[in-house]
Amino acid sequence: MSWWLPHNFAEKRHFLEKRARIIKVLRKLLDVQDFIEVETPAIQVCPTIDAHIHAFKVGEQYLHTSPEFDMKKLLVAGMPKIYQICHVFRKGERSALHSPEFTMLEWYRAGADYNALMDDCVDILRGAADSLAIQKYTYKGVISDPFKEWQKISVCEAFKQYAGIDLFLYLNDLNGFSKVVNERGIRVIASDSWDDIFHAVMAQKIEPYLGAGIPTVLYDYPLSMASLSRKKPEDERFAERFELYVCGVELANAFSELTDAAEQRARYESEMALKQKLYGETYPADEEFFKALEHGMPDSAGIALGVDRLVMLACGADNISDVLWA
Repeated sequence: MSWWLPHNFAEKRHFLEKRARIIKVLRKLLDVQDFIEVETPAIQVCPTIDAHIHAFKVGEQYLHTSPEFDMKKLLVAGMPKIYQICHVFRKGERSALHSPEFTMLEWYRAGADYNALMDDCVDILRGAADSLAIQKYTYKGVISDPFKEWQKISVCEAFKQYAGIDLFLYLNDLNGFSKVVNERGIRVIASDSWDDIFHAVMAQKIEPYLGAGIPTVLYDYPLSMASLSRKKPEDERFAERFELYVCGVELANAFSELTDAAEQRARYESEMALKQKLYGETYPADEEFFKALEHGMPDSAGIALGVDRLVMLACGADNISDVLWA
């Protein structure tokens, strides 16, 4: 009777039952705050404007890599607090922490900035832990206690603390950045861009230590990594963006949203030019999205959280496949 089940279903059934409980509590935590759950189409004209994210093509369109564009259109239409739990798709992503098809929780608050989302994350991680009667999240021997006070650290502070690099000095200095990073024992090659070097430092010197002991909110990224986030009013070299780390694993990515249509289109064109240069492809513009921004999107904040990773950390699993139904 179980010929159709994955071969290890019996072993991971308890993980899947915990997964169901966590998803139920995620909905409850947002519903009690009067968020409206929405469902937007999975097939999109433009799946992403991130040059490094790759989408699956369906006819002349694409499976979404995030429900972001359509959810922002709903903000423009006047919906103040919305969320969605859905499957999203990213080509070429498969590892212990990645699946080409995965579940994302994405939510938006009109009239708020990224600080409100930091508070949401505290409630969600504590609520998910409570639903399983656990005190800590675990990944490959690293633990993280969401009930203690969290670490909040800026990107520049993290570079100083974990890599010994004063990032402020190298924001517009590729050669100097390359030299100091190489001196820290990280291999740099001539073709590396500033962003390439940044990510190398993050991967080798910083990310493994984030969220160890307690969850970490890493905030205020350099403007070149702004994506769909707005500039920081106090210092426009940075963007109001944060990522949440638990046990060294990136769990969520959040923005104070960019609402300026002209700047958003310029970033889209820049990202697609880079995508063409690096990968020989581009994605068409979602003109409805740009028209919505032109009509007027309210100041708002949005975040995407990886549900599978949250479940994996709550269960102490080592591989994301352990918490997927198939």
